Amino acid sequence: MSSRCDVCSKQPSFGKRVARSGSRAQSRHVRGRSSRRFNPNIQSVRAVKDGTPLRMNVCTSCIKAGKVYRRVSA
Repeated sequence: MSSRCDVCSKQPSFGKRVARSGSRAQSRHVRGRSSRRFNPNIQSVRAVKDGTPLRMNVCTSCIKAGKVYRRVSA
């Protein structure tokens, strides 16, 4: 499945995974950093676009905002 939203074109973003050591706030030290990927929550839904029902890959924020009309299954 694609990791891009068909409605808002949201796609993975990139950042760092930070390894820390120490148990208390004063002694927390960063011991290493490595790259990681933040994937959007993409769901495959049956939706109506331009009057025709089709399967789309949509992020959950678009579903929650009502940007996609989900087809009622018969």
